[in-house]
Amino acid sequence: MNLTDQETAMLAGEMGAAVQWAIDHQIKVGRAFDALDMVPTSQAHMMVDPESVGEAGVSFLEDLANKGAKVVIPMITDPRGVDLNYYRPLGQSEEMANLDRRTIAACEQMGILMTNTCINYQTVMPPVLGDHVAYGDTGVVIYSNSVCGARSNFEGGPSALAAGLTGRTPRYGLHLDKHRRATRRFVVQQQPGNLTDWGILGAVIGKMAGSYWQVPVIEGIEDAPTSDELKHMGAAMASFGSTPLFHIVGITPEAPSLDAVGGQHLPVEKINAEDLDKLRSSFGQQGDEIDVVVFAAPQLSLVEMSDLASLCVGQTFKVPVLVCTSPQVYADAVRMRLVHTIEQSGAKVLEGTCFYNQYAKEIGEANGWTKLLSNSAKIVNILGGYGYTPALASREQCIASAVAGKIV
Repeated sequence: MNLTDQETAMLAGEMGAAVQWAIDHQIKVGRAFDALDMVPTSQAHMMVDPESVGEAGVSFLEDLANKGAKVVIPMITDPRGVDLNYYRPLGQSEEMANLDRRTIAACEQMGILMTNTCINYQTVMPPVLGDHVAYGDTGVVIYSNSVCGARSNFEGGPSALAAGLTGRTPRYGLHLDKHRRATRRFVVQQQPGNLTDWGILGAVIGKMAGSYWQVPVIEGIEDAPTSDELKHMGAAMASFGSTPLFHIVGITPEAPSLDAVGGQHLPVEKINAEDLDKLRSSFGQQGDEIDVVVFAAPQLSLVEMSDLASLCVGQTFKVPVLVCTSPQVYADAVRMRLVHTIEQSGAKVLEGTCFYNQYAKEIGEANGWTKLLSNSAKIVNILGGYGYTPALASREQCIASAVAGKIV
């Protein structure tokens, strides 16, 4: 790889052992993807929940921090694995909490901002068109690439941390114009309605695309989606297809027209009601019993919290209901008494976590939960591997089902 004088100095250890590790790691990643050089980055976002990091990962972070590692660009974090204000009632152990406390301490020592969110594009300095960033969470990456027009690959935890320490990332993949051109052309023949419909549409497109290197361009969307609708669609598309970028003609910033993303000569692939219903029907049926209802993945925006609170007024739930949101939204939701309204019904709002990466398997085993209901297409795709039989329904159906104790 072609290195600048500053990067050569980093590799020689002139800026400390931590930076030397970081640039060496990035060079190895860059060579694996045939990157010619590095590109400066304005932000980094790291997945560093304790379930993923483990004891070895925390020790690694502590070692870097003790070597004087300091981030040189704004660096933020994905949801935590433990809500330290509420973890024992979920069946999480003190060992899990202590692992999280150590992770937080090491990150803070390096100057990392503990934002604990996968919706930073809705809460914390969203990236802008053409902005090169180093983001980890799949939902964060696909939204930032597609809706904001920023540029990021799916960065693993060490790669995101390395970007924070060096202020750059290897120039490959979606940092290059050629990889942002459309490769698949989808025409939507049924308009999505609620957030779950948008998630299902994303899931279908993700399954059909089926590769990180495929870039869908979507036609047929009649009205501009909201931020939350795009959030659910993108998170599901990334979950079902490893997709990091999509274009919607006339809506997303890089696709003012089909021609602008090179989609005019691609064969048309139609997505109809049957395609959507087939995916929906694979996750639960009316009358199925449920053990728990989860609103998460992605974390809820303030608008979603408000809508959910309205549905909770006067309700009493027969099964546990968990709601995950970011610390930024949580503070506003407390001030606006949205958390109070939601929890009056018997639900619990968790701050700075997301259910699937907070020891979901262990929580299920501790509570005897296997039948889980959610309005998130992303989370039902993931939790089948955690010992759950997940079901999918709209937000309104989820609330009604929590009251009834079964899918309505």
